[in-house]
Amino acid sequence: MDSRLFGRSGLQVPAVGMGTWRTFDVAPSDEVTARSIVDEAIAAGSTFFDSSPMYGRAEEVLGRALEPWRHRVLVATKVWTATPAEGRRQVENALKWYGGQVDLYQVHNLVAWREHLPVLESLREEDAVVAIGATHYEARAFEELADVMRTGRVDAIQIPYNPVERDVEQVVLPLAEDLGLGVVVMRPFAEGELAMSSPDAFRPEEFREFGVETWAQALLKWVLSDPRCHVVIPATSRPGRPTENAAAGDPPYFGPEERRRVAALAASL
Repeated sequence: MDSRLFGRSGLQVPAVGMGTWRTFDVAPSDEVTARSIVDEAIAAGSTFFDSSPMYGRAEEVLGRALEPWRHRVLVATKVWTATPAEGRRQVENALKWYGGQVDLYQVHNLVAWREHLPVLESLREEDAVVAIGATHYEARAFEELADVMRTGRVDAIQIPYNPVERDVEQVVLPLAEDLGLGVVVMRPFAEGELAMSSPDAFRPEEFREFGVETWAQALLKWVLSDPRCHVVIPATSRPGRPTENAAAGDPPYFGPEERRRVAALAASL
């Protein structure tokens, strides 16, 4: 799988990672499935995993699944609370689950970011955190996200981006490029809506020279063909899907015409 230099943080990230929202918040009896998904993803070259305390048990489940692999993967997680004391508790848990270090620690949905950034900065000085980020999923919050980016205190952002959700193209992505920030892309399938079925007019042979065989791969390749985007994090609980997703991370990438074609197909759904 292709890898990319992750903004000014210097991390080398795979083009396709994995998210854990809705898929890793499982009972202990189902953790073996989560572990098999992680194993498959790593075998396919996806070595960037994202989680959050917002996702129920996902952080803890991911931590156990990654134990044999922690030395060769990148972990991104988040602090998500309005209370600084609870934020410190979340950080303590995450560091315990991920071997004492988090590669990208993000303020989730900008909640109390002014309170949490000093804590994360202190942890970065102690090498318990490698890079700091901020996230949001709603277009109405992108102005505040841009303000946080301009502070110079974050190394990366996480935003939604797909052919039908393109608000980040207006300010956020240009600003990230200007500032040299890493960009993690969530919701490449628009929370699954774009991947429920392929457009009637989708023909894999149109995109085969780009290594695309499926509609899901076309959507991931669409995101990664924007050079401002470093890693995309689709979530899955289906065996076989991590391998399929990872294959979309390899070059060659789409040109403007292919991206327009995928966007038109997505609009037809």
